Amino acid sequence: MGQPEHTPADPTSSGDKFDDDDYPAYSMGRAAEMLGVTQAFLRTLDSAGLIAPQRSDGGHRRYSRYQLRLAARARELADTGTAIEAACRIIVLEDQLAEALRINAEHEARDRGAHPPAGT
Repeated sequence: MGQPEHTPADPTSSGDKFDDDDYPAYSMGRAAEMLGVTQAFLRTLDSAGLIAPQRSDGGHRRYSRYQLRLAARARELADTGTAIEAACRIIVLEDQLAEALRINAEHEARDRGAHPPAGT
């Protein structure tokens, strides 16, 4: 299964890392604690292909805020009885839909700018 279609930010200075949703700031233990899940749950999401955490120099998984949001959504779905594989697929489709809607809105805004309403 493919990962969600997320375009990471490109921070230009170390200060931007605080605001960068894609900066791998959280260890597996901290991420699990924040989400109220087990580390095994996070490994399952990795195995299912929903999130692919970066690795530290020592090989430890590091998670970004964006990945934590995906994991939180997976937990919501799992808590309602949705199988992990199905939850991951739902999240990927939700993410693809959000991206398509964002692109569509950009195109519509650009088209409105290129073609002002009649009578103006």
